[in-house]
Amino acid sequence: MTTLLRKLVSLRCLSPNFHACCRRSPGRSVHLSHGRGAQLVTGGSRSVAAVARTHNRQLHAEAGEAVEVDLKRLDGGDDGNSCKVNLFCFVAIKIELVSSLSSDAAARVVVFRSLVPGVFCAGADLKERALMINSESDLFVHGLRSLMTQIAVLPMPTIAAIDGVALGGGLELALACDLRCAASSAHMGLIETTRGLLPGAGGSQRLPRTIGVTLAKELIFTGRRIDGQTALEMGLVNRAVEQNEAGDAAYREALSLAREILPQAPIAVRMAKEAMNRGVEVDMTSAMAIERMCYARVIPTRDRQEGMAAFIEKRPPKYIGE
Repeated sequence: MTTLLRKLVSLRCLSPNFHACCRRSPGRSVHLSHGRGAQLVTGGSRSVAAVARTHNRQLHAEAGEAVEVDLKRLDGGDDGNSCKVNLFCFVAIKIELVSSLSSDAAARVVVFRSLVPGVFCAGADLKERALMINSESDLFVHGLRSLMTQIAVLPMPTIAAIDGVALGGGLELALACDLRCAASSAHMGLIETTRGLLPGAGGSQRLPRTIGVTLAKELIFTGRRIDGQTALEMGLVNRAVEQNEAGDAAYREALSLAREILPQAPIAVRMAKEAMNRGVEVDMTSAMAIERMCYARVIPTRDRQEGMAAFIEKRPPKYIGE
């Protein structure tokens, strides 16, 4: 029986709540804990608390122990310096979580989802952004851009489960993921030009690379919002499904997609991701060199030996990520 890990991030500042779903190697029960709480004091009397707690819960009948980590943004008003600090706190907490995922060799797939009904991520709170001076705004967006880059370079496959609105930074978060599943009724768009801005957390670069330059320009220039079905036709999302009564159809589809990835050799999957991500940014000759380098890192693994043995013995392989 395999073990399913779920890392839950509940942040109420820039974006709604997120799950990150991973799976360890078969037969291992794992407990991850972001066990320390951090109190961040704002310019006023208010405070923002980053509280981490872990607990176990059964996700699927066939799954073993599940582990969740909750990070909750508490307090924080809509006035003065507390607003500025809240946004900066959000970015800092998310960067810390993503950094911990990056070094987790046992995490095989990460799924980003929202726990807020009808909303994946609506982007930054413009009321809070409006209170920032120019240098603060530039620093904040730089932090967001760094966060999206960290998500994009996570070594394992990442999937965005878009069950609701994904606007501005919300869509940029989804674009930073490798794969995207959306409810057909979900609405998404890079709407920054309608607010006197441009996509600043990677959207102006990742959208053209995903759907093509011409179509990306049309969407960004107009600030148009599209639904999940249209996004599928454009190639913006991998799968689009009808929303269910629970409002989590995209999440369920993302889990289904993750289950297709999980049985594969994890090191091979990671190396395939690295080869593709780095290869598309260079010329073909350089890309072939990158592929060779990634392939060379797979050859000495025990998983490769297991894959060959399983094929010869006509049995399912049992990969351990080594």
